[in-house]
Amino acid sequence: MKNIYFDHNATTPLRPEARARMLELMDECGNASSIHKFGRMARKNIENARGTLAEILDVSAGQIIFNSGATEGNNTIARAFAPEKILISAIEHSSLNETLPTSPRIPVTPAGLIDMTALDALLEKNRPELVSVMLVNNETGVIQPIAEIAARVHQAGAKFHCDAVQALGKIPFTREGLGADFITLSSHKIGGPQGVGALVLAPHMSITPLLTGGGQEKRQRAGTENVMGIAAFGAAAKAACADMESFAKLETLRNKLEEVLALSPRVKILGQNAPRAAGTLSATLENLSGETLLMALDLEGIAISAGSACSSGTTKFSHVLKAMGVPENRNTATLRLSLGWTTTEKDIDDFIAVWNKLRATLLKDN
Repeated sequence: MKNIYFDHNATTPLRPEARARMLELMDECGNASSIHKFGRMARKNIENARGTLAEILDVSAGQIIFNSGATEGNNTIARAFAPEKILISAIEHSSLNETLPTSPRIPVTPAGLIDMTALDALLEKNRPELVSVMLVNNETGVIQPIAEIAARVHQAGAKFHCDAVQALGKIPFTREGLGADFITLSSHKIGGPQGVGALVLAPHMSITPLLTGGGQEKRQRAGTENVMGIAAFGAAAKAACADMESFAKLETLRNKLEEVLALSPRVKILGQNAPRAAGTLSATLENLSGETLLMALDLEGIAISAGSACSSGTTKFSHVLKAMGVPENRNTATLRLSLGWTTTEKDIDDFIAVWNKLRATLLKDN
């Protein structure tokens, strides 16, 4: 049986640098809020990681707030503004999509890109206080022209939030380059541990804390910091951003997969007419349920996703695909293959061999 992991957008394997940092700190004790030697050492470990992220994003260390991950970060921003004063894209992560069910949606084109004409009309009509658009979509890998979007939002007098979870370590960016007032990041998408993330703020910007009851993170996020996790997040971020050239080369492997999948007339590749992050392939497959396809691949030792991991285990149609105009059909499977730092060309070749076998049997597509 194969052992192929093509679900890096859900979570990516722990990088050696992050693992080493965690092991190094496992036997250390200290609350970063304590003033004794042990507390000061814990604080130093946190600040070193904060400094690493600050350097990557070209911000000051004080602009970074550590938290439990992207869902908390997105909720923090969403709940700091009145829902009727927020615009979000129709393809945002479920932590925004479900937190703001009544907020107007910015439509996207069939390629998955923001409809700029519609954005301008919504800015004029709604006069929002906040607009949120993700940089790289977690299901399709489509990259939005965030700097242009942020400029239009600011011209309309609103603040701009960008979920950059799927972009860190994959494409280069800085806070100023994006023009974002708030940026959401997550550790486990880049090879760090799960349960750690960060919010990045524009200079002199503050937020209404989602969690209160402590003075941690400059009173922007209460709760004892996850020292070990934060330190490993910093190590993973440094390693991932130093390795972006290797990540970009995954485009060749992804394209090889797409060429094989596209041989079937029942397969439609999504987002091909838009800029995409190198490691993401999203497609639909007619006349087959997603559960059947995922189970068949899992039995072969291949892990993929039917879209966002946050909605896995359900039969609910993806709101991202719906926004792109993909018809909802219970007999159409959706699949997402997301590659990452552990992916090899042998993985690609092994998957293709299995896919060709399924085409002849399960798909009956010769």
